[in-house]
Amino acid sequence: MRESHGATTTNRNVASPRGAFWPDTAGQQGCHDRAVLLYEYVGKRTVDLQHTEVPDAYRGRGIAKHLAKAALDFVVEEDLKAHLTCWYIQKYVKENPLPQYLERLQP
Repeated sequence: MRESHGATTTNRNVASPRGAFWPDTAGQQGCHDRAVLLYEYVGKRTVDLQHTEVPDAYRGRGIAKHLAKAALDFVVEEDLKAHLTCWYIQKYVKENPLPQYLERLQP
């Protein structure tokens, strides 16, 4: 997946069958918590987007939305299939039913 620092992205955990994708929030108000999107490759070309978590101090700022969008964009860019275990990402897709997302979803 990708690690996000504002507008910049770098590859992270792409070869790992399990991983976490997070923006680094260290240095913001002295906090070292991180927002996390947990995922696992469940097949050669299928990723299970399992869980998003945002520290209490950062909730309500759209961070989970950015994680969900970045993860789904990664699925599209890498031509993967996605299984959505995470209720928040399921909600994000319902609110943003883009064809490029919908055609890559697996039950």
